[in-house]
Amino acid sequence: MTSSAIRINKKPVVLSGIQPSSGMLHLGNYLGALKSFGRMQDDYTTYFMLANLHSMTFPQNPEVLRENTIRIAAQCIAAGIDPAKSIVFLQSDVYQHNQLAWVLGNVCTFGEAARMTQFKDKSGKQGNISTGLFTYPILMASDILLYDSAFVPVGADQKQHLELTRTLARRFNAQYGQTFLVPQPFECSIRIYDLQDPAVKMSKSSATESGTIFLLDSPDKIVKKIMRSVTDSEDVIGYDRETKPGVSNLVVMYSCLTDCTIEQTVNIYSGKKYSVLKKDLSDILVEVCTTIATRTNELLDDKNYIRKILVTASEQARGVAQKTIDRVYEKLGVY
Repeated sequence: MTSSAIRINKKPVVLSGIQPSSGMLHLGNYLGALKSFGRMQDDYTTYFMLANLHSMTFPQNPEVLRENTIRIAAQCIAAGIDPAKSIVFLQSDVYQHNQLAWVLGNVCTFGEAARMTQFKDKSGKQGNISTGLFTYPILMASDILLYDSAFVPVGADQKQHLELTRTLARRFNAQYGQTFLVPQPFECSIRIYDLQDPAVKMSKSSATESGTIFLLDSPDKIVKKIMRSVTDSEDVIGYDRETKPGVSNLVVMYSCLTDCTIEQTVNIYSGKKYSVLKKDLSDILVEVCTTIATRTNELLDDKNYIRKILVTASEQARGVAQKTIDRVYEKLGVY
């Protein structure tokens, strides 16, 4: 089955997405989102969006963004997002996202948008702030509501945005009649932390590259980063985010990669040194990342194949999105 043969059925819709601006996915992206999303593909109608419009809230080099979008698409597919099961589309190819965002911008109050903590955090670190950063949550609401998403995987940093989406959907429904499905959070409890500073989330923009495992890292890099990761002086493997954040981070990684519970992992390594856990974790990561990197490189050898996937899926997404716009415009009297 090809992506063009995906049939939209009555399964609940799950929508997720990722910004392609960096061109590099890391272990936090994989364990915190991609791995679990991949497992949903048989039980839900799944939309996976490359959110390149969201990337524009900060200046981008056009050629770099274009190239990084293809690179991120390849990595997502290699990591388990199957274009035969999911609609893997480019946000900018579905113009209805902007149409609905304008409508929702007139449903959302200024005060509600101003209360978004992510805007406050990011604007406090930047000089010139774009209006796009301020209205980012409204575009996100449009992304979600266009496809009648029943569930949206969210981490802690996006929960407030999803709650705004729910508020806007309910408000529109109350004023104009039932129009939007109010989405539910599919909470992602997996959070991977920086290897050198386990108090902060693993990120592409970590203070030092040694704190982040990128999916395309070489085996040598992966081993070095894990073996040099921060732990503590006790050398007792356990899970306690408050007192043992470093080793707890490694325990979570191992558990996610092996499908063990935290308790099972702690029991497996009871009485063993940190170096043993690090060695085993390194071996698993090398295998996982090498598989993803190999498939990514195969995909990047034929970029037209990736573009074809995105074009086909975006066309299908537009068809679904237009039905929502028709419904909304009819309620508003502008169609």
